[in-house]
Amino acid sequence: MIDWDVNPKTTALINIDLQNLFVEGYSISSPNGPFVVDQANRLGEACRKAGIMVIHTAQENRPNNANRGIASDVVLSYMASHQMPHGGVASGSHAVALSPRLKVDPKDTILVKPRYGAFTGTDLDLILRARGIDTVIIGGIATNICCDTTAREACMRDYKVFFLSDGTGNRGLGELTAEQVKAAVLASMEFAFGQVITVDGMIKKIEKAGSPSA
Repeated sequence: MIDWDVNPKTTALINIDLQNLFVEGYSISSPNGPFVVDQANRLGEACRKAGIMVIHTAQENRPNNANRGIASDVVLSYMASHQMPHGGVASGSHAVALSPRLKVDPKDTILVKPRYGAFTGTDLDLILRARGIDTVIIGGIATNICCDTTAREACMRDYKVFFLSDGTGNRGLGELTAEQVKAAVLASMEFAFGQVITVDGMIKKIEKAGSPSA
């Protein structure tokens, strides 16, 4: 199993879609959404203290779904069953706003994305490479969709990926519980895409990197 060290100067934390729709108050919200936000806040504080860039993504689509693509066929019928017009992520709606629980510093970067992966249709790669970043820490919601997709995209672009086992959240799917869905994602992630790590484990790595003996 891979075990990377952390260089704060070349690392970024990417909090995936900690928006009202996914955190709490909606039928598709993650059952542990508030806990995931609390974890993101703890890790974000450690990252800012160490000089690690913090990025918050928000999935949004144009109100007329002009930029949604094939996802209109795949997702909209499901979302309609949950009384979510426009797939629930229409720009300007309460659903897409970042959760008020999330601590956002003025120096943090907000990245609006039109698709599941944070690299698709955005300037994320440009932002990271302009800062000399080669390592990303990924947490947020949902473990198996936007977090997983972003982690895979990052790996395919040769970024080192830290994937937070207890800093991501998701719902169950079909007959699978939320825990079973997450377990499958973490197993695949650890096997082929990056290092799976707890939030406490990540904070320890960051603090070790900032210690005088590091």
